[in-house]
Amino acid sequence: MSDARSYIDGLAARGRYHFTSEEARDALGGTKNAVMLALHRLARQGLVAHPAHGFYVIVPPEYRRLGCLPADQFIPALMEQLGLGYYVGLLSAAQYHGAAHHRPQEFQVVTGKKRRGIARGAVRVVFVVRKRLADVPTQLFNTPRGTIRVSTVEATAVDLIGYPHHVGGLEHAATVIAELAEQIDPERLVAAARTAPMPWAQRLGYLLDEAGEADKAELLKRHVQEEARDITPLIPAMPREGAMRDAGWKLDVNADVEIEA
Repeated sequence: MSDARSYIDGLAARGRYHFTSEEARDALGGTKNAVMLALHRLARQGLVAHPAHGFYVIVPPEYRRLGCLPADQFIPALMEQLGLGYYVGLLSAAQYHGAAHHRPQEFQVVTGKKRRGIARGAVRVVFVVRKRLADVPTQLFNTPRGTIRVSTVEATAVDLIGYPHHVGGLEHAATVIAELAEQIDPERLVAAARTAPMPWAQRLGYLLDEAGEADKAELLKRHVQEEARDITPLIPAMPREGAMRDAGWKLDVNADVEIEA
């Protein structure tokens, strides 16, 4: 059997930092058990990591302290290997758009199917399921290993409202959105909102108003006025008794949301 260390060194020299167990077996020429044992030795030495079944990454010296390649440097290859659509979303996407003060503890990836998260060394990845995944507006960002797909700033704002339990609650979501608001394009915001349930748009628009960004939400309000059929609560889990009705957003304001400056 060929030398496993030489195999991964050769991949890295060609700029490739991921491989499958099948590719390793083909290249090394040993039995399945022998190849798995060789890869296990490399993992013990911190030279490779195994973030998903049958999928390995090479860990350069600068990332050995993490115990894995950073998530943004292998997620595109992993999702391609799995045949799954994806985009980086929520707080992780907000970082790409400049909200650097709200670093998530996990790298947040949105996909169309439920999938178990990844925990390798200090690297954590959580997968969030989103309907109409292919319709969500995205853009590409560069990484040291290629490019990665990220929700646009408008789609990120929509998702932050839609998944408050993944971002530290509605107040935190609203604070991040306020930080991103300057970049939001009103027309693209409506387009992004059309890919999501209407209550997300109603809550997002109200919170943009509360953040002093009513101009960014003007077209979204027109969309809500024309398309929303129901009055929705600001926070679904809380009672509506005594809630203030916001007619413009067809919203029952059943909680106070403080948005940090």
